[in-house]
Amino acid sequence: MKLSLTKNPSKYGVLLVNLGTPDEPSPKAVKKYLKAFLSDTRVVEIPPFIWYFILNGAVLPLRCKKVAKAYASIWTEQGSPLRVIGEQQVESLKHLINEQHSVGLTIELAMTYGEPSISSKLDFMRQKGIENILILPLYPQYSATTTAAVFDKLNQAFSKVRNLPQVRFIKDYYQNPLYITALSNSIKDFWQQKSKADKLIFSFHGLPKSCIEKGDPYFEHCEYTAKETAKVLKLTDDEWMMTFQSRFGKQEWLQPYTDKTLEKLPSQGIKSVQLICPAFSADCLETLEEISIENRDVFIEAGGQIFDYIPALNNRVDHIQVFEDILIKNLNNW
Repeated sequence: MKLSLTKNPSKYGVLLVNLGTPDEPSPKAVKKYLKAFLSDTRVVEIPPFIWYFILNGAVLPLRCKKVAKAYASIWTEQGSPLRVIGEQQVESLKHLINEQHSVGLTIELAMTYGEPSISSKLDFMRQKGIENILILPLYPQYSATTTAAVFDKLNQAFSKVRNLPQVRFIKDYYQNPLYITALSNSIKDFWQQKSKADKLIFSFHGLPKSCIEKGDPYFEHCEYTAKETAKVLKLTDDEWMMTFQSRFGKQEWLQPYTDKTLEKLPSQGIKSVQLICPAFSADCLETLEEISIENRDVFIEAGGQIFDYIPALNNRVDHIQVFEDILIKNLNNW
């Protein structure tokens, strides 16, 4: 399908939005980033007047140095992996749209927290005279803690703009067939380099169970992604499973927990595992440090023999084609 626009291409803009990253792997920069992230009521639903004292009195002072050290372990010469990969995705998408459709769209990357900010990129587009903006949060599975937080930032950025642009907002793309195909292909490609493990684990970012009880569809979206990918790969039920990582605090989160599962599997005869994190469009601290390093140690120390992390879709050609497909369907004849 070809891209067909009702106006001059210069009147259209696309904004890819990911979570965010500190500017550098230092305690000061990490504190600034974490404070913005953890102060969002979409992320932490504890009453703000209570959370303010917990966050500033305990969480930030205790976590900043540790998190900064973790960032330092995965930082690259170009900067934070999340931002570097995001910039690569933007350039690849621009090239693909121009090559396949002969259209030079304005496509930018923004972060919900940190730089480049959503407000700065929207200002940039407004100054260029862009009248139609497509917002694509880079979260295949919707959650109020991620996608809705992007929507909130948009509203804040537009609150003082007199002449608003037309805006289209992509809620999710977990059902997009090209996304499922890209996930499946990435796993197949990995299997060509290394043979299949005893167990393939789809590890998704965790969420407090209370969020699901309040109506967040995240669990259903994750389950669909894992099941459909396993179906394409023709895996039997005992060859794969779905888990959740990165819980915080004492409340119950979505289960089974990734780390606790990895502790148990060796005693059940599972000596090799491969983990993939389908909720992440780009590798970041959580995949490169928590999963690939911390959780690897958990599995090996529990008696496991082989642990492999299958990279996020990142800048794969078939991943960029997912974005192209979303753009065409939402920009055509707009």
